Amino acid sequence: MAQDIGGALALLEAVVKERLAANDAGASYVASLAAKGRGKIAQKLGEEATETIIAALTEDDAALTGEAADLIFHLTVLLAERGIAWGDVAAELARRHGTSGHAEKASRP
Repeated sequence: MAQDIGGALALLEAVVKERLAANDAGASYVASLAAKGRGKIAQKLGEEATETIIAALTEDDAALTGEAADLIFHLTVLLAERGIAWGDVAAELARRHGTSGHAEKASRP
């Protein structure tokens, strides 16, 4: 059964923020990753992106789903560490809605 994406992201974001705030690297993977710094979080996100690409090209749907979940998890950690909420990302997506992808890309500096 598919879960509501908004509810799943909100729950994930809340847990990540809670674990970042607790700052207990011994008790939490999120806190231990954050203790290594933003660069390590970004590196882990990159690794997960690569694993997602590989799964998309060479593995089954279950593997791709798992890698996509890992990618979203690590993106959530990076966003939360920077103080950016999923609501901010959603607002940016809403702002872009109705704009051609080519036009949006051309408008970037």
